[in-house]
Amino acid sequence: MADQDIIENRLKHLESHLEKENPVLLNAVQSFRELDKVAYRMGLLSRSESFATQIPWWPLISILGTFSAGKSTFINNYLETQLQRSGNQAVDDKFTVICYSEDPTPHALPGVALDSDPRFPFYKISREIELVAEGEGDRIDAYLQLKSCNSERLKGKILIDSPGFDADAQRTSTLRITDHMVDLSDLVLVFFDARHPEPGAMRDTLEHLVSKTIHRPDSGKFLYILNQIDTTAKEDNPEEVIAAWQRALGEHGLTAGRFYTIYSPTASIQIEDDNLRQRYESKRDKDLAEIHGRMAQVEVERAYRIVGALEKTAREIEERVIPTLTEALARWKKRVLWLDGIAFGLIAALVLGIGLSNGQLGNWWQWVRETTLHSGIFLAVVLGGGFALHLGLRRLAARSLSGWLGKQEHSLPVKIDLAAAFHKSTRPWRSLLAKTPAGWGRTTRRKLSALINRADEFVQQLNDRFTNPSGRVEPEIVEEGDMEQPAAEASPTDKE
Repeated sequence: MADQDIIENRLKHLESHLEKENPVLLNAVQSFRELDKVAYRMGLLSRSESFATQIPWWPLISILGTFSAGKSTFINNYLETQLQRSGNQAVDDKFTVICYSEDPTPHALPGVALDSDPRFPFYKISREIELVAEGEGDRIDAYLQLKSCNSERLKGKILIDSPGFDADAQRTSTLRITDHMVDLSDLVLVFFDARHPEPGAMRDTLEHLVSKTIHRPDSGKFLYILNQIDTTAKEDNPEEVIAAWQRALGEHGLTAGRFYTIYSPTASIQIEDDNLRQRYESKRDKDLAEIHGRMAQVEVERAYRIVGALEKTAREIEERVIPTLTEALARWKKRVLWLDGIAFGLIAALVLGIGLSNGQLGNWWQWVRETTLHSGIFLAVVLGGGFALHLGLRRLAARSLSGWLGKQEHSLPVKIDLAAAFHKSTRPWRSLLAKTPAGWGRTTRRKLSALINRADEFVQQLNDRFTNPSGRVEPEIVEEGDMEQPAAEASPTDKE
């Protein structure tokens, strides 16, 4: 099946689920299709791609942390089932994607199930791994696995359990998958182990998990969790353990945001002092309730993120991509004119120089008029050769801008192929005098403006669904395709 057919099937499958679960997002898919058409026309996007496939439509919760930080135990307690292996040593060195299944028996599937299924956020991740670690792309099963679980808390969302972050083996590929996972997630839980109260020895981990996240525009989705805090109950001053971690995080820039202290209700040590135990349990229960509350809200947050992505992409095209391509065309035109002037000037000087040096310039022109000019052969040769040279210089000038375009493309928050769009705008039949990119004009501008306005309307519809500022209770109207259908039907593991 061609890539274009895969994308189309994925969008149709998505629309069929959203028609029952959330009609607002169903309309958003259709708006993404309109945005794709604009990008196809301009060459910003391959026909085998869609902006809708650049974002996950199912809410993602990523769980990161060091080895033995209690990630797996936390997941098992949250799902109320023993799905993940747990222990003091590293028990799992793969990224585990966990999603809902109606089958009561859990299933573990190899990484290729994720790499080959366009409905999951790790589709074709093997290509990305191959770019950063040659030869590792073929070992996708060593990095990823898919697990299904019949837990009500998984309906409508996906959990991703990561291997210990401080692993040395396969580190480059692991970090690449981690960054990819973090970018797509709606919520990221970062676990640290309170049993190892020397955060200074984990500076590399803190650098990647804290310093590289606090300045992100979506930094609010990171929750920093000091797990297994019950082990500090035997310390003379347990508060100092927490203070040490807070200082370490503060040194890496985390001066604000939520810092939680929890431990497992099912795998905790016995705290003999009743008052101390109640104090620990009260703090644990309060923090766990807040964490679980954030996890329950990801479905709402994801809906707003998707609509926001639609508006953001449309604005990026109009406000950044078009000006960048326009500047690239201006640079290209200037370079072509300089190259033309130099090349044709040198040719003219060479011909003139040869004629003058031989003293035969007048005879040469006489011979041309008598033998070839009448038939038009000489004119055709000159014009054809000159045009071929001009086209070659156009291509040379375009290639000279590839590095600059690559830097501009890398700075964009959305995946857009600037090089392809620029190539389309500099094709031979495009006039050198054109000032705007191919496919851009009043009609395209109006379409983008309409999509931006439509995204605002989607936000208002989501607000109507999730909020009620007036406090009035409206009579409930049940209609076919009502958006309050069970979220389970949106699970990517459900049968079509």
